[in-house]
Amino acid sequence: MKPTGILGGTFDPVHCGHLRIALDALQMLDLQQVRLLPCQQSPLREAPHVSGAHRLAMLEAAIAGEPGLVADGRELRRAGRSFTVDTLHDLRADYPDASLCLIVGMDAFIDFASWKDWQQIFSLAHVLVVQRPGSELQFQDADLRREYEQRHCQQVSELGNETAGKIYLFEASRLEISATRIRALVAAGKSARYLLPDPVWEYIQQHGLYQ
Repeated sequence: MKPTGILGGTFDPVHCGHLRIALDALQMLDLQQVRLLPCQQSPLREAPHVSGAHRLAMLEAAIAGEPGLVADGRELRRAGRSFTVDTLHDLRADYPDASLCLIVGMDAFIDFASWKDWQQIFSLAHVLVVQRPGSELQFQDADLRREYEQRHCQQVSELGNETAGKIYLFEASRLEISATRIRALVAAGKSARYLLPDPVWEYIQQHGLYQ
């Protein structure tokens, strides 16, 4: 069975930058699917600006018609902060024999050692690091460097041989779009169209979000 990708985020709102990374991972790494998980509350960010129900609905609208992308609302059904290790335990219970691949940006991976029970994550999933073209990892934590040196693999095919434990770097399309800018445009009464899928823009207008 092909690996399953996992991409979490606040998705406040989901935009084309999120979706392009998910689709690139799906196609470039030959994944079975990519599950996109809106968080209830990120441990590292301020509270979302709109409800989980709205964020999940926008995500579902955004990926309608793209069968390889799946909206997964499990973090929204769990109260409190959304810790990746807890979500992976939950996913592993549902998919005990699957190869799970957690997709993270390079900036997030550099701070990986600050995540809750971060070393447990490698027993639950592979870690796919989205690398910026021409950039190199700059480690600030010696333990994370050691984990990387032991777990880094060069061939994407290795991800399907085991259910977890590898680190793989890949380059995805990096669209310089931020949810912060989208919210600012909407609050200023300006259009955010073309930064996010049309169904998401229509949903924002219909429900008066971010104004």
